[in-house]
Amino acid sequence: MNTLKIISLGPGRGESLTLAALRALRDAPQVLLRTERTPVSAFLRDEGIGYTPLDACYEQADDFDALNGMLVQAVMEAADRSDVVYAVPDAASDQSVKQLLLKRPDAVILPGIGLFDAIRARHPDALLCPASDLPAVLGDLPLLIVEIDTALLAGELKLKLLDWYGQDCPCTWYPPAEGTDRLGQETTLEMIDRFRAYDHTAALYLSPLPLTRKERYTFRDLVEIMRILRTPDGCPWDREQTHESLRPYLIEESYEVTQAIQEEDWDHVADELGDVLLQVVFQADIGTQYGTLTLSDITTAICSKMIRRHPHIFGHATADTSDAVIRNWEQIKRAERGQATAQDAMRDVPVSLPPLMRAQKALRKAKAAGLDRVSPENALSELRSLTDLAGQTTPDDPRKIETLGRLLFALVRVAGQNGVDCETALSDATERYIGTFMEK
Repeated sequence: MNTLKIISLGPGRGESLTLAALRALRDAPQVLLRTERTPVSAFLRDEGIGYTPLDACYEQADDFDALNGMLVQAVMEAADRSDVVYAVPDAASDQSVKQLLLKRPDAVILPGIGLFDAIRARHPDALLCPASDLPAVLGDLPLLIVEIDTALLAGELKLKLLDWYGQDCPCTWYPPAEGTDRLGQETTLEMIDRFRAYDHTAALYLSPLPLTRKERYTFRDLVEIMRILRTPDGCPWDREQTHESLRPYLIEESYEVTQAIQEEDWDHVADELGDVLLQVVFQADIGTQYGTLTLSDITTAICSKMIRRHPHIFGHATADTSDAVIRNWEQIKRAERGQATAQDAMRDVPVSLPPLMRAQKALRKAKAAGLDRVSPENALSELRSLTDLAGQTTPDDPRKIETLGRLLFALVRVAGQNGVDCETALSDATERYIGTFMEK
């Protein structure tokens, strides 16, 4: 296989090239230049080093993804013919280089000075990312955004950043420059698409925002807020809570989520789901303090479970229907808990569940084991039995309570047979009854 070497041309007109990079450029049968629009191209011509520019890809591509794909294809095709040196302004931030390494992990990257090394020295903790490939979550990390090569791209970048930062957010703009001496100018986010010049060397630095100044928040922010609240100088109430004291709140918040979903008030749903998520983070912080569990334990437990119980996605099992997925889920769950029989699984139904919900869960387990056969006539039979007892017994007669229990359980069976959630059905019926009552 022909060799593929990747070098960084660096800033300036050639003075930043390492000796190894210069030797590779001189010896290579083929030199592909990502773009000729760089001061180094004049230096290469002066040195008698021939190269093939790939600027035509820029003219043919509709977007950055297409551009990088075309660059990779051009390099791969050249490498099929002979040894190749692929020269880019900065290999560390170049997206086509990242894609090439996936296809050619044997490619050699020669050490060199990157376009933004001088800026990175000023902001060593910053996450470097091209303007065309911002991370999905912003605001909680220092960012060094590079390759802002047009005012149009700067405008698109500003719109994305404004979702997370205010327009008056301070930042540092590094205008286009050829050399290694990079001096920034302080500005605001509102101004970054109004400068006079842009090219692939332009960059923007953004500091992480304080919690009190953020426009949007991340999961990391929630964890940090909880940590602050439970420090010795934090909130007295939050510090006093325990795993046990928070139990009622988790149940209460879960019911409030279901009500918000039922009302289809999505801002309210987001608010209530946030309350549920707070309970998870709260429990994790308490667990970290007392050594019972950590947030990593929680995320590891659920991620591991989801991977194990979806073997049709992460393994070699098949499940083409929802019923097949549920059967697989129950079988895996029983194996994990050492439940050899359906009786073992039934004993695992939590006693702490509300009665209606517990009945549904027990019947689902019986159905998954193929042990429950339901008929609507069962409910009618129990209803007749209860009617027969109405005039024969006192209100507290145990037979009446037992018969009513069988009737309710038979109705839960009928609901499950028809794919109806009893909690939702009863809640809707109660709401309709209250509405009718209020109209009178």
